[in-house]
Amino acid sequence: MKTSSPPSLDTRPLLGMAWGLLGVMTFSAGLPATRIAVQEMPALFVGAGRAGLGGVLALLLLAATRQSLPSGHQWARLAVVAAGVVFGFPILSSLALETVSATHSVLVTALLPLCTALAGAWLHRHRPKPVFWLCALAGTALVLLYAGQQAQGHWQLADLWLLLACVLCGLGYAEGARLTRELGSWQVICWALVLSLPLLAPLIWLSRPEPALTSPAGWLSFLYLGSCSMFLGFFFWYKGLALGGVTQVSQVQLLQPFGALWFAALLLGEPVSAQAIWICLAVVACVALGRRYA
Repeated sequence: MKTSSPPSLDTRPLLGMAWGLLGVMTFSAGLPATRIAVQEMPALFVGAGRAGLGGVLALLLLAATRQSLPSGHQWARLAVVAAGVVFGFPILSSLALETVSATHSVLVTALLPLCTALAGAWLHRHRPKPVFWLCALAGTALVLLYAGQQAQGHWQLADLWLLLACVLCGLGYAEGARLTRELGSWQVICWALVLSLPLLAPLIWLSRPEPALTSPAGWLSFLYLGSCSMFLGFFFWYKGLALGGVTQVSQVQLLQPFGALWFAALLLGEPVSAQAIWICLAVVACVALGRRYA
């Protein structure tokens, strides 16, 4: 008599969450590492240079795997991705981190998932429910109140750079998500980086620092930003989404601000106050609820 074997356990969702968490932790160290780098290098070099390094790695990978060139229409959409992910967030956040702490920047950029959801709704011509707008307004109000309090009632130019970085990056993420159906997941960020190289090269050259005036910690932070935060982290993230599903694994992104606060304390010794943690929890709650109704 033939006995039935027990059903096999599908480990893909668990593996997807693990890969997604690894990607989030890789991205989480980005703002603290940027703060270290901009203390010794020009902010423009840090923002453009990290993307340039990622672009060189992307070019080598695309050539090695013999990827087909995108179509003309896809190049135009990749330019939107590049404007947000390659230029907007890296350069604007680097400019902001010249004058504000990594902890401060983490709380302001916690609005990024909401910006991504809003951009996705706009691109898909969806109308978010009123609950989404309430959550967006509540989260934004919390961030602005915190930023104003830190600056003694006057918002800093750095806060404008960080908010604009979130808006542009959200648009780049949303357009990139649409393009993944046509080009593949990791191919989108790679082509966006390669497309940006001709514009990045003169920016990098004109803003290059004096190597002798930069410490090993500064260069290590820069190398991490270009190779991991700008390149390798996307592979972890997209592999997790592919294995575990976008809906489930994308929720891991809500842990990113807390990971960034931990890295800010570990790498920079920045104190993380109870107020910062409570504001971060409140903003993440607004983001989680708002994305559900986007």
